[in-house]
Amino acid sequence: MKIFCVGKNYVDHAKEMNSKVPDSPLIFMKPETAWLRNGSPFVYPTFSKDLHYELELVLKISKQAKDIAESEVKNYISDITLGIDFTARDVQMECKKNGHPWELAKSFDHSALVGEFIQMPYENIHNLDFFLKNNGTVVQQANTGDMVFNVEQIISFISTRFTLQMGDLVFTGTPAGVGGVKQGDVLEGFLQENLLVSTTIK
Repeated sequence: MKIFCVGKNYVDHAKEMNSKVPDSPLIFMKPETAWLRNGSPFVYPTFSKDLHYELELVLKISKQAKDIAESEVKNYISDITLGIDFTARDVQMECKKNGHPWELAKSFDHSALVGEFIQMPYENIHNLDFFLKNNGTVVQQANTGDMVFNVEQIISFISTRFTLQMGDLVFTGTPAGVGGVKQGDVLEGFLQENLLVSTTIK
């Protein structure tokens, strides 16, 4: 099982990170050990002092495929959920400064919290509201229609480089509003008012 992630896929998030919006999907990966089950506590890593949440729509691949046309993408997505891409922001900034890859900041154990999967009519996927609460206060909110690269473009692009397999996950990018967490914080992610993902920072 592979976990693909899309960086800078909302214009406002790229701006808040003082970054350029990419010309093509910016893809990175997390190992299977990054998966944190919904409701499990997230243990603050000892190697970071600036851990950030990033709420994202997550897609589950339903069957193996390679070189998927955008028009066929709907046939390869089984379920959707929300996930939190935990990022050691201080580590990421150091990686960027030195021109290094981001894995140490993005791909560590339990850095991919994955929510409860649900089935959703595919035609709705481009108009889904989602938001994140930190201790009951909304800190991120967006609509999937605001993506720079939509679901079809993302999946088709990834499939030209990697063979997609049943059960692979795709984190589709986070909107503006990312921020730090501390021990004791409770994070809750909602899709269309439905609570799908949650954790407590330990």
